[in-house]
Amino acid sequence: MKEFLKTFFAVVLALCAFTALALVLVFGFVAAVGSSAAKPEVPAKAVLVFNLGTNIPDHVRDDDPRAALQRAFGGGGREMGLDEVLAALRHAAKDDRIAAVYLTGNLRPQGYGSGFAALQEIRRALQDVAAKKPVIAYDMSFAKRDYYLASVGKVYLNPAGELEVNGLASEPMFYGDAFAKYGVQVQVTRVGKFKSAVEPFILDKMSPENRQQVQALLDDVWGEWKNDVAKSRNTTADALQTLADTRGILDAEDAQVAGLIDGVQPFDGMLADLKKLGGGGDRNSAFSQIDLSDYAELVPTATAKARVAVVYAEGEIVDGDGQPGQIGGDSLARELRRLRQDSSVKAVVLRVNSPGGSAAASDLIQREVILTRQAKPLVVSMGTVAASGGYWISTYGDRIFAEPGTITGSIGVFGMLPNVQKLANDHGITFDEVTTAKMANPMTIARPKTPEELARIQALVDRIYDQFLTKVSESRGIPKDGVNEIAQGRVWSGERALQLHLVDEIGGLQDAIRYAATKANLGSDYEVTSGGGPKTTMQKLLESLNDEARPRPIIKAGPFQQMMDQARSSYDQLSSLNDPNGVYARMPMDLVMK
Repeated sequence: MKEFLKTFFAVVLALCAFTALALVLVFGFVAAVGSSAAKPEVPAKAVLVFNLGTNIPDHVRDDDPRAALQRAFGGGGREMGLDEVLAALRHAAKDDRIAAVYLTGNLRPQGYGSGFAALQEIRRALQDVAAKKPVIAYDMSFAKRDYYLASVGKVYLNPAGELEVNGLASEPMFYGDAFAKYGVQVQVTRVGKFKSAVEPFILDKMSPENRQQVQALLDDVWGEWKNDVAKSRNTTADALQTLADTRGILDAEDAQVAGLIDGVQPFDGMLADLKKLGGGGDRNSAFSQIDLSDYAELVPTATAKARVAVVYAEGEIVDGDGQPGQIGGDSLARELRRLRQDSSVKAVVLRVNSPGGSAAASDLIQREVILTRQAKPLVVSMGTVAASGGYWISTYGDRIFAEPGTITGSIGVFGMLPNVQKLANDHGITFDEVTTAKMANPMTIARPKTPEELARIQALVDRIYDQFLTKVSESRGIPKDGVNEIAQGRVWSGERALQLHLVDEIGGLQDAIRYAATKANLGSDYEVTSGGGPKTTMQKLLESLNDEARPRPIIKAGPFQQMMDQARSSYDQLSSLNDPNGVYARMPMDLVMK
């Protein structure tokens, strides 16, 4: 036994030593890649290649070390956040080394990335570029989001290609009948006739109220799309609507006849044109180019003693610190508190891209927003969605900016109370309980809630809704009765929200930053930084090994995969419902526009 133990511990120590050595080597290699990798260079008369074939979230907090390794071995560029895209395009507009911008690929929206509000910001940046140098787009096919950006410049389509001009649609999935069939009951407490976040789990179709608000929202966003594209392509919104009603998807020839593209040619023809823009070259050489993700690394950043800090709140709001892709009530509140106490930070911009979530977590964040605003200017920039809890954390900003296509409002509250009693009983599983009071176990999933429990939970929901109305009334200067009229859980577009005084101004992230700097009397001498300190190499590596934190490859999904993704989204939504009181301020379902 003694010899066995000696051998066993020797093997364990050897494994530990090997693991430690491997980690040291990995850290060293990652550090070497980060420090010694040559910076990309901008060739003369370079074409800036903006590959749209990715997802564009508002912000990518830190580069995954695996992405650095991928680039080191020629594996392609990294995911870029909206902030980086905008900064790179703004710099390219005035960079004499950039001869043109070339758009290709199809956007792959995930989560809350690549939404229409973000695309409106990117489109404006592309328009600034197009005023000074060529912007060219080419692809086999253009979906509506891709074409919304491409239409700013010259658009070319492959002879076998297609162009979508078919309007917007939303097709939510409902599980009410399936839950009933398998013995899962969902009891609901809510306030607001438009508060439809619970509908997929209790109904088999949209309620009339939900259909009304979704129709109005789609109409607003589609109207923005038509008006913007019509101006760029010298046509009319009515002409685009006629195409959407009668044709939907245009082949290359029809798209050119309609004036929506500038030419039809194979890829080799497009390459020849790009070579001319990039200073010529023989037919076998590549055109002078640099990828947007590489170019973004070369964009100079201002340095100054005074800072405007941008804090990104992207994802569902959950209790605690949250997971990657979520907004943790504790973690975001802690970050705002840190910035409030940092004397070098003169103003804060809270960028919100969230459908809401936990009411308790939203209130925790809101309190820090109020305290921060008392210490220094705090301006809110709304992204693709800033609704329900997302609006809750926004409403006390010194000024609220939204894009016309932002989804906001949804001032309402609900509680969702599932139980699996029938499902369990049908499979021979039963429950029993011992309590010391009638209200001792109201959140159990083993049985339906009693009338008394439901009444108590409804009273909590009513109280939080009343608090929501009071907070909006106080922060926005709207009578409480007036807030109630436009609340009821209804979502609004940014344009409608401006008319209703729920936001102050139509504008993007840069507009919010400039306003914050002006309010802090900084003039032009300030530095823009992202909230949160830099992560250590160890943190980055550990996160890269965490499957949940790992960016997944984005591939074009077929119809079945799209259905599975929608089901997964619903599952993730249920999984994120962790409010300690079971009360949520979340927008109506996951509104997917396609």
